Parts: sequence; structure tokens; C-alpha cells
Amino acid sequence: MSDPFFFGYGSLVNRATHDFKKARPARVSGWRRQWRHTSLREVAFLTVAEAPGHEIDGLIAAVPNGDWAALDVRERAYDRLHLSDHHVDHDHPDQISIQMYKTKPGNDAHPTTRHPILLSYLDTVIKGYLDTFGETGVHDFFETTDGWESPVHNDRHAPIYPRHDPLTDDVLTFVDEKLHAVSVKVTDNAPFRRW
Repeated sequence: MSDPFFFGYGSLVNRATHDFKKARPARVSGWRRQWRHTSLREVAFLTVAEAPGHEIDGLIAAVPNGDWAALDVRERAYDRLHLSDHHVDHDHPDQISIQMYKTKPGNDAHPTTRHPILLSYLDTVIKGYLDTFGETGVHDFFETTDGWESPVHNDRHAPIYPRHDPLTDDVLTFVDEKLHAVSVKVTDNAPFRRW
């Protein structure tokens, strides 16, 4: 029996945030990303919502021996759900079982000033999309994600996100331009101290 796979559509797209081998691009249909806050964390992050007719890009990678423990800890605010084969487009030569994380029902809400998106998290996600899918992939990421009216906390000077992947100046400029294009409100105020 082959190892199961996960589909990552946020920080898991950035290969610097994990050590899952042989990650490869994939596309899932019938879903959109959205920014949400849950009662299980102080800050907002990405999740997915069913959206017939829509598609999102991300990465798939094998979970060795089906040992989900470490990944489940990382994604502790989420439930895992199985994706049917006809919803996932990938180039893996074998038929594989793929699961995806989604926030736990009843625990999530819209981000707020007290529960904003961390810029260090957003930088890390966008760098993953830039490295894997190029500038077109970043554009598609913004287009296929809802909730850009949410507040973003600028923690670049002291990143709170534990898997923050530092960006070069040119990538920082690129990210800032993309955020400006969708009128994201970035603030330096935050009442929390941990991820």
C-alpha cells in the first residue's frame, strides 16, 4: 500500500517550512482559499471553503508510512478530509490517496484587529507560491483567496510565525506591491505574542 498524500494550499507550498520529500504541484477543483481566525489560535490563517467551479493550486507530498502525527500537530486547528480523485489534478504516476486540511466547523470566524493575519506568515506563503508557480502563480493565489479586507499585522521586524522564511528585498517589494493592489490594511498594532 502506498503512502497517503496531503494537499497543501498555504504555508505548506513553501518547501522551506517542511521536510516532506518529492513535493509536486497539484490543483484541486471545487474549493477556494479564505482567511479565517479560529478559537484554537490567536491569529488568522488560511483555510478552504467549498466553491463549485473554482480551483486552487498547491503542493502534494507523501506522508511517510501514513504517520500524520507531526503534520496534525502543525495543523492542529484543522480537520483532515479526503479528496476524491476527480477533484485533484496532478502528475504523480500512481493512483494516490490525498487529504487536505480545513478549519474545524464551528470554531472559525472572520479575522479581526485582535486576530489578524501575520505578515510573516503571508510572506512565507507568497514566497512558496513564487518559488513553485512564479509571478502568475502568486497572482492566481490572490485571485483564488477570499478575505483580503482582513487586517494584517506587520511583524517583519520580529517574525511571530515560527516557520517564517526570510525574503530578499526584491521579493519583499513584490509582496508589498501585491498587497497594495488588493488594498490590504497593514498595521503595527497587535495584542498577542505567540503563534
